[in-house]
Order: sequence, then structure tokens, then C-alpha cells
Amino acid sequence: MYQLYGHRNSGAAAIEAALELCEIAYRFIDVEQSTEDAHALEKLNPLKQIPTLQLPDGSILTESAAILIHLGLSFPQSGLLPSKPLERDQAIRGLAYIVSNCYAAIGIIDYPERWLAVADQAARENLVTGARERLHWSWEVFADEFSGELYLGDETPGALDVLAAVVTRWAGSREHLRSARPGFFAWLERIDRHPTLAPVFARHWPG
Repeated sequence: MYQLYGHRNSGAAAIEAALELCEIAYRFIDVEQSTEDAHALEKLNPLKQIPTLQLPDGSILTESAAILIHLGLSFPQSGLLPSKPLERDQAIRGLAYIVSNCYAAIGIIDYPERWLAVADQAARENLVTGARERLHWSWEVFADEFSGELYLGDETPGALDVLAAVVTRWAGSREHLRSARPGFFAWLERIDRHPTLAPVFARHWPG
């Protein structure tokens, strides 16, 4: 059985959603609920980052894009990755874009002290403000570049859809996109409502 280490309101939601689309058995381990599970995560992933996925054979996968690509290739019937090579290439490109541009900016916003030699309040605020502006601009570029690859409501959402739907939930991105890219915002809401994904998102973001 797959074992997914994460916690609520985290990037693990994208992997949980993908596992649901694959229709395979898995166990979600909330590392915020148990010190023992948190220690287990550290042994599997020294960075203690989530999501971390333990495969049925005991091997470990980290990094959201890598996990989603693994699942898409291992379970092609899930539709996580397109079957046509050129379309699959674009989906993988989009996953890499989100991780390197958007997810990375959120790490700076959440933990600015990691990126500052002297983490005084003024420096923290300046860094966070700049990272948030860059994040919102990066989502605008994503919307312009990748909207054609996203779920339209008459097919199964893919890996790119679930990662975008999760990562846009942080740092005011959805609120920014509502006005800056309303078409893309509508796509995100459509993904949120998909019957397989909606229960996962409700567990992570209740209410």
C-alpha cells in the first residue's frame, strides 16, 4: 500500500488527489498529529518535507512533481498525464514551472528567515512582499501559457490540474487571479468541484 506523509492545508493534498484519481489504496499519515509519525518522516526524508510518498515496495519518492509524474506513468489509465507525447511533455513542463516558480516563492513567503543572513523585521517584510508579488505574476504567466492544457469539465483532471488547484490556494493567489485572470480562476473552481477531488480538498480546507 502507498503511504503518504503530509498534513492538512499542504501540498500533500495534490498527491492525495492524484492517488484518488488512480483509484489505488493508500494511507494518509498526518505528521502533525503524531510525534512518532513526524520522526518516521524525518527518517524517510531528512529535509522533513511533505509530501513524501512511500511506495508499496518500501522505496521513497519526494518532490511533488516527481511523485505526480511517477503516478501518471505507473497508472496511465488515471489520465494524470496525457497519452500523447507532445501533450505529456507540456504537462510535465507545467509541473516543473509550478514547482520552480510558484511553490518556491511560497517557501520564501512562509519561511523568509531561511533566506536572510540577518532576519530583522524590515528585511523579512521586504522579502515576503517581493516574493508574493513575484508569485502572483508567475501565476499570471502560467495562466497565459498553460490554460490550454487544463481541465475543461468533460474529461478527467490531470496532474497539472491538481497541482495548480492546490498551490494557488496559498499566499493570496486565488484572490489575485479572480481579477487578474478570471478565466483561469474559473478553471480552478471547476477543478475544485470535480467529484473525485472535492472530498480531498474538503478534508484539507474544511469550510
